[in-house]
Amino acid sequence: MHDLDRNEDRLRGTYDFPFEFHHIDETHPRYVMSYHWHVEYEIIRILEGSLTVTLDEKSFTATTGDIIFVHSGILHSGIPEDCIYQCIVFDGNVFLKNNSVCAGYMQKIIHQEILIYHHFTPKYVDICATVNNLFDALWKKPSGYELSVLGQFYHFFGLIFGNHYYLESVTRARRDYKRILQLKQVLDFIEHNYASPLTLQQLSASVSMSPKYFCRFFSEMTHQTPMDYLNHQRIEQACYQLSTTDDSITEIAYRNGFNDLSYFIRTFKKYKGITPGKYKKA
Repeated sequence: MHDLDRNEDRLRGTYDFPFEFHHIDETHPRYVMSYHWHVEYEIIRILEGSLTVTLDEKSFTATTGDIIFVHSGILHSGIPEDCIYQCIVFDGNVFLKNNSVCAGYMQKIIHQEILIYHHFTPKYVDICATVNNLFDALWKKPSGYELSVLGQFYHFFGLIFGNHYYLESVTRARRDYKRILQLKQVLDFIEHNYASPLTLQQLSASVSMSPKYFCRFFSEMTHQTPMDYLNHQRIEQACYQLSTTDDSITEIAYRNGFNDLSYFIRTFKKYKGITPGKYKKA
């Protein structure tokens, strides 16, 4: 799915500096953060408004000034409301390279022996100050910003361990873990097949469920119907292609699983509030 993958296994940043920064407002094609997961870690900061975040099956609302930490492999989504937010996605293994002194701490995180708190409000003054410095360095990129980024990350993890901002011996109930794996499986299926005509029967078969049970399961997990989620992913991809290519609207519609141009236009307007033609010109 180009740079909008649900489970993104591509390289973040560069091999030597694996940090990826995103600034997201209502003009961004991925303004609504649909359910997805990746093996990297992610930190989110809220600049304005609010973001209703779901991590696996637990939801909460983050507001201006809040910081969110997303662990490796966690299913997550975010519904913004008048929101501007930023994300840093990074490979935790970078902190194991050539640094045996810190490796023991980082291995506890990577091996999930501990689980860093997922929500920091402004009352965590030390964490918020450090993370804000981290984001500002990646956002503004002054000379030597790479040094600042690495330094702020080490400071962040030092605060986590020094102040015990984590849970220990985290385990998941077998039923919950199975449901999460099943959802990851169907999201992966959609990721690799969204451009093809897909039926509810095919989606449910990808996780060996009946269509009726699958619809209930998917809605409980994502608060969306399966077809609504599928169409939303298709529209996100179409937005990206409308913004970055000179391809015609018809070509983009067919490339993203829509065999009827008028249906594509109606669906696009449903999710984005404008037609694809106006979106392309904006």
